[in-house]
Amino acid sequence: MKEASYYRKLEENKVLCELCPHECKIAEGKNGTCRVRANRGGVLYSDVYERILACNRDPIEKKPLYHFHPGSLILSIGTKGCNQRCDFCQNWQMLETDSPVTYMTSDEIASMAGKGGSIGVAYTYNEPTIWYEFVMECAIKVKGKGLSNVLVTNGFINPEPLEELLPLIDAMNIDVKSMDPEFYRKVCKGKLEPVLETCRRAKAKCHVEITNLVIPTLNDSEELIGSLVDFVAELGRDTPLHFSAYYPCYKMTINPTSLETLEKAYRIAREKLDYVYLGNVKAAEYEATFCPSCGECLVERDGYITRIVGLEENRCSFCGSEVSIVI
Repeated sequence: MKEASYYRKLEENKVLCELCPHECKIAEGKNGTCRVRANRGGVLYSDVYERILACNRDPIEKKPLYHFHPGSLILSIGTKGCNQRCDFCQNWQMLETDSPVTYMTSDEIASMAGKGGSIGVAYTYNEPTIWYEFVMECAIKVKGKGLSNVLVTNGFINPEPLEELLPLIDAMNIDVKSMDPEFYRKVCKGKLEPVLETCRRAKAKCHVEITNLVIPTLNDSEELIGSLVDFVAELGRDTPLHFSAYYPCYKMTINPTSLETLEKAYRIAREKLDYVYLGNVKAAEYEATFCPSCGECLVERDGYITRIVGLEENRCSFCGSEVSIVI
């Protein structure tokens, strides 16, 4: 066990967790909404410190990050638990608190970080911010080796812990699930505004890409897609936006997202954004990166097979324009 960061002790051995916007008031012997931060004797502990549920070497495009060292591999780790309860969760098995884990120290993670061509560590699969203490510890050591830290997150974290973590993070993919606050309340059991604030703060400190899982009848209206595009454009029109196809999973049985629906979202987004991508579908033309100035193809993608065809460092090799890609 590891004593948790960001909490306050209350009367009657209760504690107030201040890590995420739920700000759970937790009685002795109980856990917060995330299920992995527990009150024992009036002290809040992380139950997932040094506990690994998944560990793989993944293509960076799987995060998805298309503009951060394209074509590279990254050590990817995750644990169990989440501070949201999305009805469509695609990693719902990682919510179960009795899932088997492997014990690994941050020194072991840091030593693995640069092996096999990996550029660093991605904290992913489940929600990494609830693993805060271990992620911080790993990130410090990975950064010390000159390697990259990547956070794949739902963005549901309070500003103070986020600001402490951000100097260690090189890139983030943030899941903005809808621009409808009611969607967050009903479908995700969370809140929208803290996620948007995370996007704003992160964009000022590191490379950011945004993902939106498009779910028919719930968040796929032109109004909601337009609102999302406007928000991403406020972050910067060079911010990559990924529209991902939904498939029935966990508690949700709505029919899968059609390619036609994704293409509609793509057209809306391209009016205001330089880089828009479609995921979870076989459509290579929507996975490629094109120069916003001359239109030439810079990076070809077919699934997780990536070829850089028109870049010299971070400039288009055809017209010389600077491109928002970290090489």
